[in-house]
Amino acid sequence: MVSLRYLSLPPTELEGGIPNFFGNSCSLNILRLPFNYLNGQLSELIQSLSGGCMVNSLESLYLGANDLTGPIHDFGGFSSLKELRLRENRLNGTINKSLGQLSKLESLSLGRNSFTGLTFSTLPSSSRNCSQLRALDLKKNAFFGEIPTWIGGSLQNLTVLSLKSNKFHGNIPYQLCNLRFIQVLDLSSNILSRKIPKCFYNFSAITQERSSNPTIGFGQYVVVHLGIAYEFSYLDTLQWTWKGSENEYENTLGLVKCLDLSNNKLCGAIPEEIMDVLGLIASNLSRNNLIGAIPPKIRQLKSLDFLDLSRNRFSGSISSGLTQLSRLGVLDLSDNSSSGKISLGTQIQSFNPSVYAGNLELCGLPLQNKCPDEESAPCPGIEDDANTPEDEDDQFITLGFYMSLILGFCVGFWESVEL
Repeated sequence: MVSLRYLSLPPTELEGGIPNFFGNSCSLNILRLPFNYLNGQLSELIQSLSGGCMVNSLESLYLGANDLTGPIHDFGGFSSLKELRLRENRLNGTINKSLGQLSKLESLSLGRNSFTGLTFSTLPSSSRNCSQLRALDLKKNAFFGEIPTWIGGSLQNLTVLSLKSNKFHGNIPYQLCNLRFIQVLDLSSNILSRKIPKCFYNFSAITQERSSNPTIGFGQYVVVHLGIAYEFSYLDTLQWTWKGSENEYENTLGLVKCLDLSNNKLCGAIPEEIMDVLGLIASNLSRNNLIGAIPPKIRQLKSLDFLDLSRNRFSGSISSGLTQLSRLGVLDLSDNSSSGKISLGTQIQSFNPSVYAGNLELCGLPLQNKCPDEESAPCPGIEDDANTPEDEDDQFITLGFYMSLILGFCVGFWESVEL
């Protein structure tokens, strides 16, 4: 165990705690034990690991999807730690300032725990010392308070920021616009209000239409086994929810560029400046109080694949710019106040009519509601309900033809059965 560099056991039905001798694995860089049955206090588990020399070598600790409880503390001694994943446990209580001592930390995942009734200030301001942090996942807890402005000032290397499904309130701080490397920003299902910042166009990584690297990897080190050197890095993952279905991205996370502000109380119009974020692939602004028309400049978002603007208060005509988005695969504009004729385009008529449901003054394909200029006018001199003798004869012939066809089929069918 002394020379062990990498240990991954997911899932192997491990139960209880971690044996104390793990702490004596002086060369261990990576310890991954997710999706097991580890239980008890996290502090006791960490104490068993920090009692030996491993505290100086460990770079990646993944204990997600277990049954660990208690607060988060006592990590200060792990000076080499780059990745800390504790998501999907039952952690609660406080997060002390020891996390701020992890100056090399690149990925922190605390999502899907039971941090209840804690303000976001509980995540100590010393965490701003984690300037190398690239992924911060705090989703599905019960943090509340305003989003700290120092995230945009001190954590400028962030690529992924997920604060989804908490109780954050107030405005979206404009300091977040300093996150020029951000590719995934998920602030959905909070109580955020006021207007969407205009400065989102500063997101340089999303503005680029193409990404050179399909993955987002953290940490690079070499593992030598039997004289052969293996270069290794660990990948971050993302759970992205769309239409109630949650998908996990790992090997393609570097290609995902998402903005999710859905299910808040945001108001005002969509800033036109957002339409300059040219590399955006998925945008979900649904379930807010947004008003005005869809900006015509949306035609610039050529990479857009997912767009959900449903359950807002958008009005006016649906922008013809949507017809120029050839990659658009998922669209939802339902439950707004849009009106007028749906613009003709190769994509936009192929969507299910439910995409436009709740916009009572919309007309044109794919809806059955015809626009005024599409109503067919009756021929002059002929009443709509009048039939000529020839028409009646045609109807009789047509009816007789189909009756004979049906009878012939039935007779032939029963004859074949009897044979």
